[in-house]
Amino acid sequence: MNTNIVAKVTAEGKLEIPPEVLVKLQPLTEYEVLVREDEIVFKKISKQLTWAELSEKIETLGVDADEPTLQEISEMVKEMRRERRSKKW
Repeated sequence: MNTNIVAKVTAEGKLEIPPEVLVKLQPLTEYEVLVREDEIVFKKISKQLTWAELSEKIETLGVDADEPTLQEISEMVKEMRRERRSKKW
């Protein structure tokens, strides 16, 4: 998506970021700033989660009420195998 949005630098040397850009920036997220001859690019830095952070996120989400049981998964696999076999003939 390319759109032309104008940002300007104030007399105090501060960058004014337009509201339509600010809503796309996530609070407390770090951005790498690439400075080239005639452009400046902000690139979000992907933070890798530690095992503890990932485990905590999973724990916070809790059990998925729609998660199929092992029996249901087994039945789905059997059904798919039957469908595949019937298509070969």
